Amino acid sequence: GLLKDVRRRGKVYASDFTDGLHPKTLASVFYLFFALLAPAVAFGGLSAEFTGDQIGAVETIVGTAVLGFVYAFLSGQPLTVIGSVGPVVVFIGILYSLCESLGIPFLPSYAWVGLWTAVILLVLAATEASNLIRYFTRFTDEIFAGLMSLIFIVEAIKDIAAAFAGDASYATALLSLVLALGTYYVASSLARLRHSKLLRWWARDFLADFGPAIAIICMTAVAFVLHPVELEKLAVPAEFGTTSGRPWLVNPLDAPTWVWFASIGPALLIATLLFFDQNITTRLVASPDHRLEKGSGFHLDIAVIGLCTAVASLFGLPWMVAATVRSLNHVRSLATIETHGGSEVIASVRETRLTGVLVHLLMGASLFFLPALSQVPMSVLFGLFLFMGFASMRSNQMFERLGLWLTDPNMYPPTHYLRR
Repeated sequence: GLLKDVRRRGKVYASDFTDGLHPKTLASVFYLFFALLAPAVAFGGLSAEFTGDQIGAVETIVGTAVLGFVYAFLSGQPLTVIGSVGPVVVFIGILYSLCESLGIPFLPSYAWVGLWTAVILLVLAATEASNLIRYFTRFTDEIFAGLMSLIFIVEAIKDIAAAFAGDASYATALLSLVLALGTYYVASSLARLRHSKLLRWWARDFLADFGPAIAIICMTAVAFVLHPVELEKLAVPAEFGTTSGRPWLVNPLDAPTWVWFASIGPALLIATLLFFDQNITTRLVASPDHRLEKGSGFHLDIAVIGLCTAVASLFGLPWMVAATVRSLNHVRSLATIETHGGSEVIASVRETRLTGVLVHLLMGASLFFLPALSQVPMSVLFGLFLFMGFASMRSNQMFERLGLWLTDPNMYPPTHYLRR
């Protein structure tokens, strides 16, 4: 199965780059840059809190840039985007607490857990274990995708509400709310402009494709004009370097000998988490609704994630896996969307590796202009979180079906599950 994935994707590998020579690619890169940077900073801060600063924001940004670049180049489904995700961050925090209670060094133990995890994932790829995913139903996929979307929406709402509940002034709280809702409104309005009767088709497509980037620029400009009002800015480090000042390379031999083998237990747990997260997200990306033509490579993807896990473990970077909401928004940013019977339908998707390669190169370059990024208000990124969460729900049939409870039966859309 792994060899078949390599051969199948190898036939279209060159076209994966040439098909990206389109304005949609540029729009997708600008959108994805902030869509990847914001969670990287957020989860990096959470990791620093959980691990005593041994894995923090810089490590998460570096991991997203380097490992994401490798994945975009080698994976079987390059439209899938990898990154740091909540369940993995929580697992790393639990592992740190376990190491503290046992009195053993965290990073060398983390390296051993990661190396065993990489071995397990490579074995799963070689034995075609991803074939088991075919027994999952659409219900499983959409419950998982819906949970990930709701996490983005709830976290955005919580962070916006925190400005009113904290010690911030009313001016700060109100401006934060305006910037967040403004970012969401501008991005959503420009996305809907694609189906408007206004302007020429190329102008509508341009504004719809670049909508999220335009929203971020506009709302950041508003914050700059109203600079006397204090706002929480993007919490990036002041300079490049590990969060705690440690060396980048981790020596696994610094862990006690018994840890070398005891790490297999936690590795089985995190390997299971990475395996299902990666496969379910990739299957959502490869959904028939997206009309992808080049196919995917489940076994190849798991093998690449295994290699990335090994590299991350040796450099003290957080483990990366397919990020559901970011991946679904990546697909939509490259899609040509049409309206039939009042419902949005994806007519085609520009399947390319170029967006993934370029956005992760840009993520790496961002480490050299961190002071500029620190001027972006967090409330603008919370608005982007809202947009991403709701955008990824649009193709989720479970939410469409739930919405029918509140819909006049005479106004039901002509979807196949109603006709049947």
